[in-house]
Amino acid sequence: MTDDEPTETLADIQPTEPLADLLPPAAGLAPGVMAANTAETTEVAADAQVPATGAASEASAGPRPRTRWAGIVWGIALAALASAGIWLASGAGRLDDLSTWVGDLSPAAAVGYGVLAVGALLLITGLVGLLRRAQRALSDRASASVD
Repeated sequence: MTDDEPTETLADIQPTEPLADLLPPAAGLAPGVMAANTAETTEVAADAQVPATGAASEASAGPRPRTRWAGIVWGIALAALASAGIWLASGAGRLDDLSTWVGDLSPAAAVGYGVLAVGALLLITGLVGLLRRAQRALSDRASASVD
């Protein structure tokens, strides 16, 4: 690089139009219009009215985030399944006993165990649905009492 070539700094680089749409607009400016410099943005932000501390805490509190019951219930179920697998693999003759037991299963018993496994999955899914419904009912009841 020679001394004759101009050097660009980050302040000289203006965002392209698609990038300007991704950035949040400065306070007091129309959407899609960016502030020319930081001082103008700071002045506009300083002129904005700030609500009292109590009102700001109530407004920013908003609704509490929901508990993701599906993740909790499925996590417990899969952790239990993983624990059973670790227990099964850690024993000296447990895998041999399991392979002998699976080999001796009749086709009707294998189908029965398969149906039992599908039923367990449906039970977990139903439990998650009930928990979600109860959570929504509590949320609706709480929002109705606030209004």
